[in-house]
Amino acid sequence: MEFIALHFADKVRIINPKARLGILTLWSRIDFVEAQLEKMGIDLHPANSKIAVIGNLYGNGLPHLLRNLLYNPQIRDLIICGANRSGSCEELTAFFEHGVEQIVSLGETVTRVKGTKRILDNLIQPGLFAEKPRLVAAGELNDQESRDKLYKHIQSFAPADPLSSQRIEIELPQVEVTHYPSEPRGCTIIADSPLAGWRELIFRLHRFGHLAHLRKGDRQELQNVKVVVTQPRDDEAELEKYGFSVAELQQYQKDMLIAAKPSDHSYTYGNRIREYFGFDSLDKFAHRLRNNPQDRDCYLALWDSGSDIESGDSPCLVSIFFRVYDEQLTLCACYRTHNALDAWLKNVYGLIETQRIVAEKVGIETGPLTVISHSISIDPSKYDLAERVAKSKSFSVNMDPNGQFMFSVDHDAGEIIAQHISNEGFLLHEYRSAKAERIQHEIARDCAVSDINHALYLGRQLAKAEICLKTGETYEES
Repeated sequence: MEFIALHFADKVRIINPKARLGILTLWSRIDFVEAQLEKMGIDLHPANSKIAVIGNLYGNGLPHLLRNLLYNPQIRDLIICGANRSGSCEELTAFFEHGVEQIVSLGETVTRVKGTKRILDNLIQPGLFAEKPRLVAAGELNDQESRDKLYKHIQSFAPADPLSSQRIEIELPQVEVTHYPSEPRGCTIIADSPLAGWRELIFRLHRFGHLAHLRKGDRQELQNVKVVVTQPRDDEAELEKYGFSVAELQQYQKDMLIAAKPSDHSYTYGNRIREYFGFDSLDKFAHRLRNNPQDRDCYLALWDSGSDIESGDSPCLVSIFFRVYDEQLTLCACYRTHNALDAWLKNVYGLIETQRIVAEKVGIETGPLTVISHSISIDPSKYDLAERVAKSKSFSVNMDPNGQFMFSVDHDAGEIIAQHISNEGFLLHEYRSAKAERIQHEIARDCAVSDINHALYLGRQLAKAEICLKTGETYEES
């Protein structure tokens, strides 16, 4: 029986299709692990190797891995090695050791791997496997002990015949992606917290994102999305409600800014920000801003055009710009591509820490954080989560940053009066006309309103004021 990949056939490295051992490299590059095997003297010849296949396991790849294993019952031994950045090793282990359970998430019943936060479709169950895979965790391969463990296990590997040779094919759930009309390149979100920004981002992608057919699979995509987070703080209970671990976010903040690049990574953000270009940009920017708070040159391009454009693994975060604005340190970060469900919030937390470090060195408060995503998308394999997040959106009334309005009717002058007032209570402008439509167009021309809900409310008040002007009734705002 030969190994056949139902999913990600272009991503895995098949060594000997008739062999019985699989190697999962988690987040480490496959070519890095393959090079380590060659250095150890492990036989990688297609006719003789004990290794059938080498592949990654990122968090979202678990449903695909399980289906590949069901279709290849001869593979019942897996060595897990490499950088475990998302807990995918623990999720795979928990699936076979503890199974799955039904829980209610955001008002809907879903299937979760017990003891983890990993949500799966309900078509794949541990009971489908005639033989539970034997999992061996070798470590990250950055020390001799883990490399020795990997070597010894491969060399001593002599499996018994599999209990079953029946291939089982479980289709992935079919997802039908539709979208409402919009300008898909002009989405701007203003949010008071990272989680609020993420929730609105998922809502917009779910409702307005266009289906894009990429080589790596379909995505529901928007372009050039801008999210401004005015107060980068979140409530821990709310984060947990949406499946985010505060401890994991805090760990990501630490890991993201480590300057040294591990040998099994093509790049890291910390390396690009603090070492790759020959200087620590956070130190340099802090020094410049201390000397000149109005400096507008604190910009770093993480993208290296000399090498990244041809690389198979290049940075998603491509630039950061620090600026002191209204006596606060602001940060604008641009991402080339962005995974909205899994990466966006973690990235924002990493940026919050980046901003905090520079602000602390300068001796200034942090201000709003802006994240621009040139191509941001949802993986349809997690469309059920996106749908639950989108459906959880409730009604809200937000203060329009462009100000508020007070309406009245001057019956003597025969005019409607709309006073534009700042959120601090200062009169900005007064609109007067006998026709509500005239005031409507003037407000729109002046960009005096920015919130859709606010604009709809103004329309109601203008219509009511116009009726009162015609009938002679007293106008009361409601």
